[in-house]
Amino acid sequence: MITDDSRCPCGLGEPYSVCCGRFHRGDATAPTAELLMRSRFSAFAVGDTAYLTKTWHPKTRPADLELDPGQRWTFLEILGKTGGGLLENEGTVEFRAHYRQDRRADSMHENSHFVRVDGQWHYVAPVR
Repeated sequence: MITDDSRCPCGLGEPYSVCCGRFHRGDATAPTAELLMRSRFSAFAVGDTAYLTKTWHPKTRPADLELDPGQRWTFLEILGKTGGGLLENEGTVEFRAHYRQDRRADSMHENSHFVRVDGQWHYVAPVR
């Protein structure tokens, strides 16, 4: 269970409340594609489907989002990025997301595409 005082799952080392928790609560928006990626990973870790839906681009957002209750997201590695900065409107973030499911550790690797719409970053889809 992640509390406000727990280390944020995104890997930056800050308490959840002042790291990704502020984005999840709506107190701030992620200023870069990488921070959006980190906050989305944390949203998976805490089960915040509302945040995941809100930050998913409307053209690629699924109609329903149901998280697997048996899957526990454990840590995130950022492997690379292009663009996605404070003054840019598009970028990619390559990452490896680690999780545990059915007592075994596993990970998923993706290079994700992000765009800024009306000043807010959105996840679009994996880069193919």
